[in-house]
Amino acid sequence: MARRVTVTSAAPASAASAGGVTDTASARSWAPALVYAGYLAAAVVVTWRLWANPGTATVAGNRRDNAQFAWFMRYEAIAMLHGHLPSLVTTAMNAPRGISMMWNTTLLLPGALLSPVTALAGPQASLTVLLTLGFAGSAASLCYVLRRYGASLPASAVGGAVYGFSPALLHAAQGHYQLQFAVLPPLIIDAGLRLCLRTARPLQGGLWLGLLVAAQVFIGEEILCDTALAGLLIAVVLALSRPRRVAAALRSAVPGLAVGACVVAVLAGLALERQFFGPLVETGSPFAPDSYRNYLEGFVTPSSFQLLHTSASAAAAAQYVGLPPEYLAYLGWPLIVALPVLAVWCWRQLPARACAVTAVVLLLLSVGAQPMGRFTSTTPLTSVALPWHWLERVPLVSAGLPNRLSIVADGAIAALLAYGIDRALTRLRHSRLGTGWAAAVVAVAVTAVILPLVPAPLPAQPADPLPPGWTATLTALRLRPWARVLVVPVPTDEITAALRWEAESGQQISLVGGYYEGPYSPSQRYIDGFTYPPAYDGRASIDGGAVPLLTSYLDDYWAGQYSIAPKMTSAQAAATLSWWRPTAVIADAATRPRLTAYLLRLLGRPTMRHGSILAWRL
Repeated sequence: MARRVTVTSAAPASAASAGGVTDTASARSWAPALVYAGYLAAAVVVTWRLWANPGTATVAGNRRDNAQFAWFMRYEAIAMLHGHLPSLVTTAMNAPRGISMMWNTTLLLPGALLSPVTALAGPQASLTVLLTLGFAGSAASLCYVLRRYGASLPASAVGGAVYGFSPALLHAAQGHYQLQFAVLPPLIIDAGLRLCLRTARPLQGGLWLGLLVAAQVFIGEEILCDTALAGLLIAVVLALSRPRRVAAALRSAVPGLAVGACVVAVLAGLALERQFFGPLVETGSPFAPDSYRNYLEGFVTPSSFQLLHTSASAAAAAQYVGLPPEYLAYLGWPLIVALPVLAVWCWRQLPARACAVTAVVLLLLSVGAQPMGRFTSTTPLTSVALPWHWLERVPLVSAGLPNRLSIVADGAIAALLAYGIDRALTRLRHSRLGTGWAAAVVAVAVTAVILPLVPAPLPAQPADPLPPGWTATLTALRLRPWARVLVVPVPTDEITAALRWEAESGQQISLVGGYYEGPYSPSQRYIDGFTYPPAYDGRASIDGGAVPLLTSYLDDYWAGQYSIAPKMTSAQAAATLSWWRPTAVIADAATRPRLTAYLLRLLGRPTMRHGSILAWRL
């Protein structure tokens, strides 16, 4: 247990203002450990369907992102097991151009740390471990920070649970692992505030802040930016509340912040330099402006991921245009009603005031440039531009999505709730109710407020299995490590099927194409597909993404589903293959006569056939 910080009058809270603060002896007791163990147990309950089959079960509803993250975990594990760090730019996907690992959500740090689990139990098992730790760790980190700033252990425990198991993190668990693992944001804000409030020594505090920021760079940079915004808002509230102490706080913070910046430069400087000044630098956003934002209806409509929901509310939530993994707004009516009451009631308490202002600003930003009401509406509620309209034009900020601010907003809301619990307990204990009745009344009220947030166990589905003959084919081809292989996509999540197969089998091949984020033009990015020769832009927009014309158009499924004729001539196909220069072409095409016939005309007789897999060694 870390040393208890004594909060001065310039700090967010004082022991007297918090009410019911635990002393040093209590902080070192078994009670905090019991709370953290409870978080872990709750995380296992939420993820138990995944733990039933940890090597193959994924959270239902997002096959593409799950397959992509499984591929990243396997790639990083292979690098670590060979004694080196994963490459920052690799051609293991989207050969010959490659991808930037820093511009993609690659989980470089978790992937490296979990490489033994990946090697022993597979990448999906590592992702299940990461999800479980994400829930429990996020709750524990906020609980720990709240206790630093004067909240009692019971109130901190509730606040940590509200944050760690919030609807935002619950929905992010559908394949957005870099968002769901929100363990470090509370610790980063705490480290920055301790430098400003002079409760941490500049050298030690700066080292700790730099370590946390560098670690978050290699987990998810978008959450880091959102965390920095939340920390800035809290600092502004503190500065406005104590203006005479701003100069002294800045003088004390500068040395520590400088140390932190040096630590980040040492640990993450090379990676950031390769990201912003190396190959495959990206600009702009792959999404239309304001395409992922919180709808007002989303704040009060529970999805099927909440334990308390109705079939009507789940159906309504399913209409959200951003799809379930981005359904991050939900708070529920009881909490929405309680928040302004708590903000007014606890306004004189500085930490509660800072949390209230931060939560309001972040929630306002999360609705985007213009507020949208119901999911079925296509017209904004007002033509007046909201603050996000200007923020989304700022470089780097424009690459983020406003609805994801809900994650850090939920942390501020949870902290405000914790301070409100302590204030209520203090007031009621001094009334005629007495300590026992006061605790009972507060417990009933808190239960009513947070009950709509209780999560249901995550739904699970099996990952796409390896097609018969996949492993035998790659073994028989005897390819050199990281040889280029063109895997013809198949109808089910066609772009990511090959990623899942490679991740599960552990084969060391470089895939031509894939599912990734990369530069397409000076002002655009794209998220999936293949890189085609400069002379031929073989791309088309189908199902929201780039579909490789060489393969998918000729599949019976695509032809029947979309009635699209092939647009790539044989000469263009041959030129594209010559530019890709694959060592082998592998197709799950034995049961697809049109695709098989086309590949036979293009490539000739296959080198081998195992199960449903055809393979040509070129």
